[in-house]
Formats: sequence, C-alpha cells, structure tokens
Amino acid sequence: MSDMLLTLEGVHTHIGAYHILHGVDLAVPRGQLTMLLGRNGVGKTTTLRTIMGLWQASAGRITFNGQDITRLHTPAIAALDIAYVPENMGIFADLTVKENMLLAARKAKHARDMDEERLQWIFKLFPAVEKFWNHPAGKLSGGQKQMLAVSRAIVEPRRLLIVDEPSKGLAPVMIDNMITAFQQLKASGVTILLVEQNINFAKRLGDRVAVMDDGRVVHAGAMQALAEDEVLQQSLLGLAL
Repeated sequence: MSDMLLTLEGVHTHIGAYHILHGVDLAVPRGQLTMLLGRNGVGKTTTLRTIMGLWQASAGRITFNGQDITRLHTPAIAALDIAYVPENMGIFADLTVKENMLLAARKAKHARDMDEERLQWIFKLFPAVEKFWNHPAGKLSGGQKQMLAVSRAIVEPRRLLIVDEPSKGLAPVMIDNMITAFQQLKASGVTILLVEQNINFAKRLGDRVAVMDDGRVVHAGAMQALAEDEVLQQSLLGLAL
C-alpha cells in the first residue's frame, strides 16, 4: 500500500445517535485524482469530514503517508499539508480576497510575504482571484467564491487536496476552468480527492473512482472503466454517464 497516500480501513462514524459511516474502506493513490461518487445522503461529506478530524471516527483506521491520523485533531491533520475545501466553501465574506488568501498562507504574516511565484500561478488558474484581489469576498459570484476557496487551499504547497463538490452551481465555462485547474494541480504532483455530483465532470477528470452507498464504499476502480460500463453505472448510481 506504499503507493497509497491516504487509506481508510473499516471507518465508522457516529454523529449523535446516528450511525453514518458503516465501515468505509477507501484508498487514494499518490499523484492521482480520486473521485468519490454516490447519491445524496450516502456519507460522502461525512467521509471527508472524518478524514479531516472534524468528526471523529468511532472505529477503524485512517492513515496518511504511513502515519495513523485517526485520533489527530483538525489543526494537526492540516499541518501535514492536507487542504480541505468544504461544500460551503468557508469564505470569510467581510474580508477581501487578499485577506482570505493571507489567512490561508500560514508562513506569511503580510501579503508581501506570500510566495509571489505561486500567486502568479494561481492567478493564471483563476484570473478572477487577481481581478477582485482587493474586493470583499462576499461580493463575489458563487463561481468566483469557489475559485477563491480552491485558491486559498493551494496558496501553499499541499500533499493532498480534498474538495467537496467543486462544480456545484458553476456555469459550464467555469466548470471547464475548474477542470483545467485540477489537471494542472495533479500534474504538479498534488494528490486530489473530490466528492462530485456532476458525472461529466467526474468522467473528464478522475483517474480512480470510489462509489458510496449507505455509508460504505460499494465499488472502487478506474474511472474510465465505470464511465464505459452503463450497466454498472445504472446499478451503482441509477444513471448513465
């Protein structure tokens, strides 16, 4: 399993009286983009939040780069160079785009301390981030906020990028921009785990796929194989890609 950057083995998660994850097994290969698919309410977001320590696993084991992180708290997990973009994006609406980026740049105390070369790379990926640099983040469109959320997650180098539904609410042209950005991130060596509902997005971008149902991973394999198997798609997702 040395080629796996992140693994979940038999992970269970309870939220209050509710048993959400029922023994999740998931493997995320280094340097690849893994899609986590499934119908609404099957445990995808809970899986991401459990990986990040926002909810504690009640059983099972989570390993990152050979280290057991199951019982670590969220700041310690993030310090391992893992970035998480939640579905609600977590943007600070009253702060400017620049201030949002600075908060995420842990090594910078001032905007001038941020890595200029990396910022220019981000600006090429997401021109709106540069265009609205001094504007309140709350004034951005939904798609622009999503781009800011991803930009904030990658303002410093990360080993693993975890993103919950990055294409949600985006116009087709912005989805194309987001796909290009993730392709470039992957090419730079970042391992990526994405939860998605947009199946075309998943098909165009994913290397590997895991499909969840009822709090478990019920299928794992190559994304292309699932995209080409309509019977399997119907069985797992109730739709055709």
